[in-house]
Amino acid sequence: MPERSEVTLPDGVRLQVETSGPADAPVTVILLHGWCLDRHIWHHQVKALGDVRVVAYDARGHGRSDATLLKAATLPQLGADLAEVIRATAPTGPVVLVGHSLGGMTIMEYAADHPKEFAERVAGLVLVSTTAEGHTHTRYGMPAQLATLFRYYETIGAGVLARCGTWRPHRMMTPVLRPTVRWLLFGDDCDDTSLTVTMRGVGRASLRSIGGFRPSIGAQQRLETLAAWTGVPAAVLVGDRDRLTPPACAESIAGALPGAEATVLAGGGHMLMLERPEEVTTTIRDVVRRAAGATPIRQGRGRRAAEGFDEAA
Repeated sequence: MPERSEVTLPDGVRLQVETSGPADAPVTVILLHGWCLDRHIWHHQVKALGDVRVVAYDARGHGRSDATLLKAATLPQLGADLAEVIRATAPTGPVVLVGHSLGGMTIMEYAADHPKEFAERVAGLVLVSTTAEGHTHTRYGMPAQLATLFRYYETIGAGVLARCGTWRPHRMMTPVLRPTVRWLLFGDDCDDTSLTVTMRGVGRASLRSIGGFRPSIGAQQRLETLAAWTGVPAAVLVGDRDRLTPPACAESIAGALPGAEATVLAGGGHMLMLERPEEVTTTIRDVVRRAAGATPIRQGRGRRAAEGFDEAA
């Protein structure tokens, strides 16, 4: 059973943390969830990685962690929070950082603002359904002009929500929101349990978190940061049905990150850890073994459809 604890940040915000696996494992895996979600989206990976030390936590303003002030609802703040989580939960030894969406962007901020710590501690990276270029490639599955118009009104709406405080009135509307969330976040496959886990995460995010982080997310540009990550085993995953961070996002990351290539999973949407749990877990294990100096699960990396990935695994 995972061990629950708290990490108290310098500004007093308490993060809810779950740690599982052997304490003496040679590598610690830290899982970072996406925007408006929580640590429970990684439940398949936590269970499957039972022989690996795994740390999963709720970001500020998400899940069971404390609310955030509006001024602290930024990616640089999340990067600073990650630094504190690493110091508190994995003070020694190599770590592998696994980030989904906002979590991947958080890793980039940590690397940009704490380059010495990053170089000393991080032995591997897995970036899932994320971007290093804000909303540059986001089209929501729409034509470009319609997507631009949608983003304009979304940005205005986010500004309004950001000032609505820690209310969660949308928790009462989750049955109505389910079809929209399913369309936006999932690809061809979506079982009821996966959608329920996702909706619970959305319901726990306050209006301030939903709206407050949006400007920072849309503006991030970290390709130059990626280019400095030489010699770090890394994997980049994306679904070809991802409407928020489409394959172009993964391809630009892989183009900037030395030695990395994008793996595109056929039929996958934005929630790959729920839609394609085996593939995501296998990728994490591969990076962990490489980070520990062991032989990787499979040789070669690159752009593969889900069918080919399954055969290689």
